[in-house]
Parts: sequence; structure tokens; C-alpha cells
Amino acid sequence: MKSIASVGECMVEFAPDGNGAWRMGFAGDTFNTLWTLRGLLPDSVRTDYISAFGDDDFSRQQLAFFASHQIGTADSPRLPGRRPGLYAITLEGHERSFTYWRSDAAARRLADDAALLAASLAGRDLIYFSGITLAILEPAARATLMRALAQARAAGSRLAFDPNYRARLWPSQDEAKAAITAALQLADFALPTHDDEKQLFGDATPDATAGRLRDLGVPEFIVKDGGNPARLGTAAGIEQIPAAKAAQLVDTSGAGDAFNGAYLYARLTGEDPQAATRIAHRVAAAAIGVRGALTPFNKLKAALQP
Repeated sequence: MKSIASVGECMVEFAPDGNGAWRMGFAGDTFNTLWTLRGLLPDSVRTDYISAFGDDDFSRQQLAFFASHQIGTADSPRLPGRRPGLYAITLEGHERSFTYWRSDAAARRLADDAALLAASLAGRDLIYFSGITLAILEPAARATLMRALAQARAAGSRLAFDPNYRARLWPSQDEAKAAITAALQLADFALPTHDDEKQLFGDATPDATAGRLRDLGVPEFIVKDGGNPARLGTAAGIEQIPAAKAAQLVDTSGAGDAFNGAYLYARLTGEDPQAATRIAHRVAAAAIGVRGALTPFNKLKAALQP
């Protein structure tokens, strides 16, 4: 394994620090997953975040943050006059809600240049993307991205996809269903959360989601269900894998993304799907014990141990 990429939108994050003030960072679903992969994988594996970036001070700080953690951006475009989106986290206990400012974010232009996008995705062992990646793009740009992903898969890359449905980002539920179903049918790994699938597809239970993914022909999938057992689907069938108990419930931001990154790390490094799911549960439990969406690398690595 030499090279992985994640495609989407990384935003400026303002999160409460627990003392009445705000802490600024950078996060977003597909970046959070890449962060977990970067923290767990050997330094020899190249990791790139594929998006589009602005030229303001926040964009420069964002790119410097990436570089300081060995995360590149390949051939992602830099767009004059553009800036990153922003969100703030509000916590009630350990549960969170989000307020977003992202309508003119540079990331919405990540697929405008098909040649640059194809160059950024070429030669990857794994490419990760999400329903948010799809939702922030106009239909023509979304189609460009899907073509590029299909071409990369045909050339040997494996694709991992989390539907991560956010209704407010989509013009209609029907458009979201069509785009997300097409992505699921393209993916080698699917990593949905049951609550999202229930909202979009009406799946009454995690087992219903698992059955739908099996019927779509997804070769390997995990249906996450918070602190409840996950449903693992492989060629051998569908089984339940119990969740790990979190030592502390501080902030659930990014826990599902950490799960995804840990699962993919484990599979890329030779673990079987069952062991990978147990590792992912432990890493997600560790992520719940820290504030903000990014878990420090040392805590990620410590969570690998049973």
C-alpha cells in the first residue's frame, strides 16, 4: 500500500473548549476519516485530501495544518477570492448540533476541472468519499466526480463510501437517493449510519439497511448504530459486532468518521472484516472521549490495543 486519498470539504471548525470559550480547528466528515487513517498508517503511506481551496488567511492556515500532519492536497485547485466553509458546534451534554456557513465555500468547485481531479485520484490504493462530497456539488460537477471515481476503480483503486445523508444539503430527497444509490453500487466498502439511512430510505431497523445494501450488491459494508452492535456484511453473510464501551462521553463529534478511518486502516493492513470492526469500535469509543472532531494521533494508536 502506497497511497490513499479522501475527497470532500474540510471546514473551519469552532468548538466549545469546555471553559466558555471557542477553539478553532479544521474538520469535515471526509477529512476526519483521512485524519484517522493518517494517524494510524505508517508514515510511508502517502495521504492526500482532494478538494478545492481558497486564497484567504483561513485557507492558508488550513493548508499549513494539513502539511504539518503529512497530509497533502495533490493537484487540488487554489481558487482566488474563495475561502473555506465554517461551522460551529453546540453541545448539550455529550451530544452535539451544528450551525454552518458554507454556501460559497471553495470545496464546491472541487470537480470543476476534470483533468486536475483525475490526476489527483490516479494510482490510489484507496479513495474515500461521502454523501456530503456529492451533496455540495452541482449535478454536472457531481457527474464529473462519479466518472473520475469509476475510472480510478477501473484502474485498480478501491472505493470507500459513507452516505452521510444531510437533508439540508440536497435539493430533494429523490436526488439524494439516486446519487447515493449510484455511489453505493460503485463502492468496494460502504460505511453508512442507520439513522441516516432511516431518514433517507425509510429503513426501519439496521437489519433493513443491511439487507438493502446486500441486495444492491455492495461487496463489504458496515451499518453503524451508535453504541449498539454494528451490522457487518460480507460475502459470508451479515453478522452483528458489539460496540466498545467508551471510558468517557465528552463529545460525539467525528466518532463515526473515526470508526470509518479505523475500519479502513485495519482492512488495508490485513485484518479480516470482523477484527477490523472491533478495532473501529475501539477507536470510535476513544474519539468520544475528546473534544472536537479530530482525535489526537497518540489516542488513536492507543485505541488499537484491546
